[in-house]
Amino acid sequence: MKEGIVLLLGRPNVGKSTFVNNVIGQKVAITSPKPQTTRFPIQGLYSDERGRIIFTDTPGIFDKTKDSLAQKINRTTLESVNKEFDAVLYFIDPTRKRDFEEARVLGIARKIKAPVILVVNKNDKKQTYLPQYMFLEDEFEETFHISALKSHGFEDLLDRLFEILSEEKEVSMVDPDHVYPLLNMDSKTFIAELIREKVFIMMGEEIPYSTTVVVDKIAERKNNLTYIKARILTTNDRHKKMLIGVAGRKIKELGSYARKEIALAINKKVFLDVTVEVDPHWQEVLYS
Repeated sequence: MKEGIVLLLGRPNVGKSTFVNNVIGQKVAITSPKPQTTRFPIQGLYSDERGRIIFTDTPGIFDKTKDSLAQKINRTTLESVNKEFDAVLYFIDPTRKRDFEEARVLGIARKIKAPVILVVNKNDKKQTYLPQYMFLEDEFEETFHISALKSHGFEDLLDRLFEILSEEKEVSMVDPDHVYPLLNMDSKTFIAELIREKVFIMMGEEIPYSTTVVVDKIAERKNNLTYIKARILTTNDRHKKMLIGVAGRKIKELGSYARKEIALAINKKVFLDVTVEVDPHWQEVLYS
């Protein structure tokens, strides 16, 4: 049996979280079209008859980091890069132009001593800017073209990763408090992330970055019902009103959407009690 840790690296929205979800076969990382969706590293466990791989999904590297949260996200990713791992998947997205964010990620990838595999994602879409990235195939020894969304190209990539990994390497396994196959997230954090994903998907461009979600209580009730009390924190009253909506319609819609996905994830009936609060300091308190 082979075991090892594989780090995923790339700029925001390059498809790392989608890859982790689909290669593992269930949702472990939230996704949305907006940057800053992933705010901290996610560790998910993949296993088959060959062994086990811990995929560490890092937040995307940002170019402009004016707010404290974006700065923290960049620091967290750089800290992950400095930890021990066996291989790196460097994701690129040729449906978008190369930019300064890509240059920053490439600079990090060039300094990594472990094997770095170039992963050209989104081969299910028109890769207009692929010529801008072709030089990278000369920089790195191996390149794989995949679609994280469609799960294309996974088999060859996994075969290569298991060739790289060593036999019987000790890796950090599942803590009973964590949500299998997640290795670094407890139930409250996992549910909070699912709710936050719905905020990112359902709200406009500005609001998601001013919000986070905290789960205060998870309790088992009769008839296989799970009660969850959660709060959406936002930085100002204007965004609170938008999250609640006219006559509370937006928060009801958001809560219903989140409740259905949580119920599917935990395979239980769910009563979700979600409210919206203003806390202008949540970034400093929760992401210090």
